[in-house]
Amino acid sequence: MVDSLIEWHVVQLTLKGQEKSGDHCLVKPFETSVLVAVVDGLGHGEEAAAAAKIAVDVLEANARDDVIALFKRSHEALRGSRGVVMSVALLNGLEGTMTWMGVGNVEGLLARANPDIKPQKESLLIRAGVLGGPLAILDASIIPIMPGDTLVFATDGIRSGFSDGLDVREPPQQIADRVLARHAKGTDDALVLVARYLGSPP
Repeated sequence: MVDSLIEWHVVQLTLKGQEKSGDHCLVKPFETSVLVAVVDGLGHGEEAAAAAKIAVDVLEANARDDVIALFKRSHEALRGSRGVVMSVALLNGLEGTMTWMGVGNVEGLLARANPDIKPQKESLLIRAGVLGGPLAILDASIIPIMPGDTLVFATDGIRSGFSDGLDVREPPQQIADRVLARHAKGTDDALVLVARYLGSPP
């Protein structure tokens, strides 16, 4: 799909025997920015899905807030729930920057389109904690982005090391499908979201 600044695709697997996945995502474009988030409700099934939905609803309703504020709002809304882990990226087309942050174990990766830029891949620094439960100090990072750069978020149903052999020249759908096919654990819900930055709006 193409939403304003990005072309994106998401794939997911629900744990066998469960009707609902606890892994949710949100892509929310507005003005010259787009918010991309992946949320993993702790555990599996109905309660995990309900917790993830709470977080996604908070993000969607407050998408114009800064990233740290979004985490704080989500944390408060999730008190008394099973809790979630979450990674979020705000891509700003006007400034050519991405602000991203993660709490828990939703992995984030930015792969550069320009082969001259080092490092070619940057990993999201994930903070310990659970939204709705114990939480570490929140700290977001801001990095420059350029057209063609590709963001990948993956829940813990995907094995670490999924970036090995990643071909960022492929369309987001092919990248997402390949990561899921090669690296899904099969013992948990799994979700992969791939978003390619297209550049600032006209």
